[in-house]
Amino acid sequence: MGDRVGIVAVAESTPAIAKENLMDAVYWVTKELLDKVGVEREEVGTIVTAASDVFHSGISCANSYYWEASGGFLKNASRQDADSLFAFLYACMRILSGHFETAMVVALTKGSENPENDTVTSLYADPFYHRPLGINETTAAALQMRQYMEHYGISLEQCAMVTVKNLGNALYNPYAHVRKRVTVDEVLRSQPIADPLTAMQCAPKSDGVVAVLLAREDKAKKLTDNPVWFRGYSSAMDTSTLGDRDLLNGMLSQVARRAYAMAGIVDPSTEVDVAEISEPYAFQELLWCEQLGLCPEGGGGRLLDSGITGLHGRLPVNPSGGVLATNAYVARGLYRIAEAYWQLTKRAGEHQVDKTVHTALAHSTHGFAGQSHTVVILGD
Repeated sequence: MGDRVGIVAVAESTPAIAKENLMDAVYWVTKELLDKVGVEREEVGTIVTAASDVFHSGISCANSYYWEASGGFLKNASRQDADSLFAFLYACMRILSGHFETAMVVALTKGSENPENDTVTSLYADPFYHRPLGINETTAAALQMRQYMEHYGISLEQCAMVTVKNLGNALYNPYAHVRKRVTVDEVLRSQPIADPLTAMQCAPKSDGVVAVLLAREDKAKKLTDNPVWFRGYSSAMDTSTLGDRDLLNGMLSQVARRAYAMAGIVDPSTEVDVAEISEPYAFQELLWCEQLGLCPEGGGGRLLDSGITGLHGRLPVNPSGGVLATNAYVARGLYRIAEAYWQLTKRAGEHQVDKTVHTALAHSTHGFAGQSHTVVILGD
């Protein structure tokens, strides 16, 4: 038995999912996944799903609406809430335990049937002291953005340019929800949301199902000629109370260092070939790049200006379009895994980067101003 876990297949929904009910959407994506490698449902050892009850699904016992369609019926299976990269790790650990040789991870969000994201995330706040203030993810991000700009001299135009870059990348991604070419001026003139954030600097509310099939090393090599290997992982969560946190120096730096150490990465700015970063708000891509060690502290704006993070740059960031293009809230972390997989296997189609990718980074975040962060390192 090998001691590695490999990704052997990936399947994603297209924006047309909005026309389907949740069970059908989950069924077709999981069927496509298993068909790709000729595996029957009965052959999958364990299934881990990532979904949400009341918050991002608006219903209780959400798994009762999709469990059979995911293949989890009468299986050794489990469901994880909040961040689908947690579900990914859970599945990897099940294989590494030696009890299973295959595992399927399915993440889903039906955003079109959910309350608005700000309505949902306002419920994350302390109900007595903070919720009455109107704190939600967007207002928290606005406070973080203002502090970031003033502390490091980041301009509004640099923040807006992230939207320009990512929605431009999404034009080449058939799985993306929002795909259009925009200008910096259009981004800055879009509807004000929470100063200094405008509508086009905030991620949309999207539908999405993504499924990933994992296998133990010996099994992975039988199922595909080019598995993508799980190399590193770390996650951490900060307090939800904004006043107790340094919004410009959160948990991500620590998370990244641990993930890099596990993967044997010394200099991420040169050793990471492509990064899929969750940026629910445009400026956060710049800040997260700094905290991931892809550029110096305060250097996110200069990194963007240099063109290094462009689709054809030395270190492409969000060639898929990122969360600004597709924000299936619970599923967005596993989407980053899927997009890293496409780049590593040279199957990203028109948004394939102009370089050979050996190491890819997938990142996910949720909570107020990056309260929780997860980083996964994948390699060929």
